[in-house]
Amino acid sequence: MVHTNETFYLDKTLYNGRPNDQTGRLPKEIRTYDLLDKLNISYQRVDHSPLPTIEACREVDALLKIEICKNLFLRNAQKTDFYLLLLPGGKKFRTAALTKQIGSARLSFAEPEFMEEFLDITPGSVSVIGLMNDKNRRVRLLIDKDVLSQEFFGCHPCINTSSLKFKTEDLLDKFLPAIQCEYTMVDLPTEQE
Repeated sequence: MVHTNETFYLDKTLYNGRPNDQTGRLPKEIRTYDLLDKLNISYQRVDHSPLPTIEACREVDALLKIEICKNLFLRNAQKTDFYLLLLPGGKKFRTAALTKQIGSARLSFAEPEFMEEFLDITPGSVSVIGLMNDKNRRVRLLIDKDVLSQEFFGCHPCINTSSLKFKTEDLLDKFLPAIQCEYTMVDLPTEQE
């Protein structure tokens, strides 16, 4: 089904915190809000239909006043090592640049069944928040240095019908330690480099 702007839904209200009415929300989304609240992480939320185009993503970014980063779920050729890469929306993923930095050759996008098994998320909903579901620590988190330099961070709450904004320091100092997840900083080139 082809989405057009007429079928794309965006609630232009910027909400603080979890939805008051949680009817129809998936348990994994509610678990996201439960954990953020437990960790005293303040967040803003925008609700929308799945984002069909880059223009739709930009509308959400504008409402949140951030650039939501790309979350790429990758694996090695042997399907033994898995990675979640966070990089700015404007940066292109360059396999060669990343493989040198992490010492893993022949990276490609991981199949949806691994996403669901390790992170309890589906394609289009990939999010660092999904790492709370990675109980066996199968996924290594990689964060581009440009994401780390931003005051605020944006991602989905394990489902692509809402987007969240919270402080990057809360991601690093509260969320990741709470789920016992370390990260590796990477430095991917921008288009000019």
